[in-house]
Amino acid sequence: MHLIDLTIFVLYMLAMLGVGFYFLKKNEGAEDYYVGGRSMSSGHIGLSVVATDVGGGFSIGLGGLGYAMGLSGSWMLFTGLLGAWLAAVFLIPKVKGNPAFASFLTFPQIFGHYFNARVALLAGIISAIGYTGFTSSQILAGAKLASGTFINLDLNTALLVMGIIAVVYTVMGGMKAVIYTDTIQWIILMGGLIFIGIPVSFLAVGGLDTLNFSQIFNPDYLAEQGGKSITAIQTTLPPEFLSLTNITWQQMVNWGITIIPIWFVGMTLYQRIYASRDVKTAKRAWYIAALFEWPLMAFMGVGLGILSRVAAEQGMFEALGAGTMVDPETGLPMLLRTVLPVGLMGLMLSSYFSAILSTADSCLMASSGNIVSDVLSHFFKIDPDAPKTLKLSQLVTLLVGAFALWLATMMTNVLDLMLYSYAFMVSGLFVPVLGALFWKKRSSVAAFWAMLVGGLVTVILQINMVAAPAPDADITGIAHTLVSYFPADAKQTWLSLSEFELRELVQSTLSAHSIVHISWLGITFALPFNLDPNLFGLTASLILYVSLTLLYPDKTKKETWQKSTASATTAIHHKTTQV
Repeated sequence: MHLIDLTIFVLYMLAMLGVGFYFLKKNEGAEDYYVGGRSMSSGHIGLSVVATDVGGGFSIGLGGLGYAMGLSGSWMLFTGLLGAWLAAVFLIPKVKGNPAFASFLTFPQIFGHYFNARVALLAGIISAIGYTGFTSSQILAGAKLASGTFINLDLNTALLVMGIIAVVYTVMGGMKAVIYTDTIQWIILMGGLIFIGIPVSFLAVGGLDTLNFSQIFNPDYLAEQGGKSITAIQTTLPPEFLSLTNITWQQMVNWGITIIPIWFVGMTLYQRIYASRDVKTAKRAWYIAALFEWPLMAFMGVGLGILSRVAAEQGMFEALGAGTMVDPETGLPMLLRTVLPVGLMGLMLSSYFSAILSTADSCLMASSGNIVSDVLSHFFKIDPDAPKTLKLSQLVTLLVGAFALWLATMMTNVLDLMLYSYAFMVSGLFVPVLGALFWKKRSSVAAFWAMLVGGLVTVILQINMVAAPAPDADITGIAHTLVSYFPADAKQTWLSLSEFELRELVQSTLSAHSIVHISWLGITFALPFNLDPNLFGLTASLILYVSLTLLYPDKTKKETWQKSTASATTAIHHKTTQV
């Protein structure tokens, strides 16, 4: 990395640490640390929400979608817009407008309010595990992205830099540091993409060899070069890549059932609802976040992915040792590594790290909040206003961050197991929280088992889903598992195919079907209509929740809370019921 690029990047990292240090002495208790004193504005909250939701996955996911399917990949974030607006209309008034939640710090405390301490404890454990794994995934994904994009930046160095910076400023500053750095990081990301990544990449695919700063302010040159780029895009890509209809209804449903529930069960989002000044501020923040997600971020992300596809087809990555066939999620960093000159590379590196850190810090705060407020407080009496609670919160955040960083250095299959808990969280908690907020009947038994079984169904299906074979996989063994799903003419002839032909057959079969193979039961089946496992986990959770609520309703709230152990949630509830 050139000294200029390194200097820009170091200054950016020091600025992030400065924000954390600024708020180190300003936090007075757990309320300041976890929910920003409940006084944050809609602008900061909105930018923090979209930075958290989109930032971490943007660099990899959206670019990969644009590379693989074109403009239609933008519909993924349209489901994010729907989720944000649905949450603004239905969830926020129920949560921020309820006086009983005025002192809450976490999402699982809502389960403690409506059900019992056992349900809240399970929700807290699930959420803490899920967000710890997700923090690790962000650090690892960002490190891989950065090390793959920038010469001489190895993976371990990138991991250490990203992990230490994110953990340190989050430990020092808490939620205020996270929200304000998210705002800064979002601005940097937008600036990097709008003024550097997109225009330079667009000009480059039209045959730009070197970037001349004097030329980029010449309208005639830009018009001429822009015309060349548009022609290159139109002649290189198939027509469906420039269409919004290159998508199936199953894909839209899968995105919807995966993304929309996150807006109702995400601990990071509840912390920001609590951190808002009032209902109006929170709703405005969610509307702002939704519009930033779609169309702004959606089309910018897939647009860069499309440009990287054009560059790959033109052979621009040959100098990097890649041909026209590259992994869709590596196309974008390879493009920027190819076209950006010294100086601009440092700015884009900062933008990349902004995207990842804005999600990693929020997930770290979520996991820490779950452990302190939902798990430890279940067994020990914790006063959220005591100075020692602030120190405990900072210590837990440090320990969780260190563990997440260590986990990111381990084998990816360990990390995958942690990420399954995130899917477990979404499919397990969505139905119970809707039931708690919008259905008058209560059943702690129903909430507990719907949470557990619904999440397990999703995780079991995901773990046993037959994935695209790796280059060194036993393709014949996989084919034996899938043979009943082969086309009729291939069922009799597949044994005579070459390895290349057999691999093509297996991949086309897996693209057409969502096939689950549970080896320990010796069963193989395809999910109906090629739909996502989340749908079936949510369905199981819904059936259990409704049926068990009708069969085993809670008798009274008083009896429910007599079963609870001492915790921050119970203390808050008793105060509100005595009024």
